[in-house]
Amino acid sequence: MLVTRTRIVGVLVGCLADLALSDPKRGHPVAAFGDAAAWLERFTYRDAKIAGALHVSLAVGTVGLIGTAVQRATTHRDPLWPIAATATATWVALGGTSLARTGLDMARLLDRNDIDAARQLLPSLCGRDPSRLDGSGLTRAALESVAENTSDAQVAPLLWASASGVPGVLMYRAINTLDAMIGHRSPRYIRFGWAAARLDDLANYVAARVTAVLVVVCAPLVGGSALGAVAAWHRDAVRHPSPNAGVVEAAFAGALGVRLGGPTQYHHELQIRPTLGDGRQPGAADLRRAVALSRIVQLGAAALLAAVSSVRPGR
Repeated sequence: MLVTRTRIVGVLVGCLADLALSDPKRGHPVAAFGDAAAWLERFTYRDAKIAGALHVSLAVGTVGLIGTAVQRATTHRDPLWPIAATATATWVALGGTSLARTGLDMARLLDRNDIDAARQLLPSLCGRDPSRLDGSGLTRAALESVAENTSDAQVAPLLWASASGVPGVLMYRAINTLDAMIGHRSPRYIRFGWAAARLDDLANYVAARVTAVLVVVCAPLVGGSALGAVAAWHRDAVRHPSPNAGVVEAAFAGALGVRLGGPTQYHHELQIRPTLGDGRQPGAADLRRAVALSRIVQLGAAALLAAVSSVRPGR
């Protein structure tokens, strides 16, 4: 149990680092990986699924090798070394504090009806075309992004770091970054990005459902409805094109008593998404509640990991 508990301690320290420090302003390793993946794409790109699979294999495999080397180098040293390595990797992969700050900044802009500034901020949250969105559309886009990234940028990294340590959490973040870069259905990436999108679906499958459960449990803490979250999740999520985003967004919609989904404009296409939830159109106050719920869910996931580690019997 020493290795497992040491890893969990590292994960919790990484979670605290995200809460206290947020993301580094410059030289973020995820940004460096994105730059490297874009450079690699110059050589691997072909309009074919097999080329995309090769691209993903090379990029994610390299990150996995680096993570494995780091974990092996620290495993047999003083326990502080593996704790520090796991904490650093977890901190790098998490994005909860940045997500919360951006969500609250968006709510403030929408409160002031500063639509131009809100449009400029939206790309920090999601890949939609902000030029075609009014205040209502910006609010919905921001809230849906907060919901989806509660799983992608908060719960999933904690689960992967706990289950697989440094290589697991770094590979997860690489997969999720590639999905954001090439996993969409634009003309250039509809085939090349297929492998990245499907691998991201697999990597987030469990985390999305754990996140939805935590949303149900934590909803009353923000004045929300646990029963509403369950109802929207089971009624609406299956109709969403994403097997994971639909689960989390539907749970958030039901918990907050709002209605999400509908026409969703990306730079490359217009998607008609199914309606999630049966409440009112969300406003800036609902976006703030979504941010609060998102933060509580991350803390709930960390607490759950700590509890599981403490009660698991040793050998």
